Amino acid sequence: MSVPKEMKRGANVTLTREIPDLRGVVLGVQFDAGLERVLTDNIVVAAILCRGDGEALSDRHFVYFNQLASPDLSVQQLREVVGEDHDQIEVDLTAAPAEVTRIVIVMYVNEGTAVRRTLGRLKTCVIRVLNLDGNAELIRSENLAPALNLETGLALGELYRHSGGWKFKVIGDGYANGVTALAADYGIRL
Repeated sequence: MSVPKEMKRGANVTLTREIPDLRGVVLGVQFDAGLERVLTDNIVVAAILCRGDGEALSDRHFVYFNQLASPDLSVQQLREVVGEDHDQIEVDLTAAPAEVTRIVIVMYVNEGTAVRRTLGRLKTCVIRVLNLDGNAELIRSENLAPALNLETGLALGELYRHSGGWKFKVIGDGYANGVTALAADYGIRL
């Protein structure tokens, strides 16, 4: 993979086949809400470590601002973001427990339903995959924002095990009920 690939919703790539010595990645999320500074300040990016049935291993496997790392430390929210990303999550592919088959990256608006700010106000929303060794961009999703309307949650993409290696898939699925719906889909109790 010498040049960053732009991937559409539903597209996937075999990361470890393309880069056999890939040991870890940084998943970066870029978004632009224009002048909506309040919306930008209330968007949360998180990771969910899932087992084969698609549910989180436990509530402790939901990595976000109040829980900055998974119990095994294979997935960590970075406090110091490099480059133009708003948020970054580091994944040590070699340290992920064997029962983790998927690591889903999500974002949601973190405020009460009475306010009703939505992700539909975003002008751009992109997830990137960077090589942990040197931060070279490997993949970039298409702009996911144009398909958003009243959603307050979004599954951006996922790393998943396949044939002894790791693949990445762009998801781009929106949720009208934000973190509540995301949590329910992945079996997390809030």
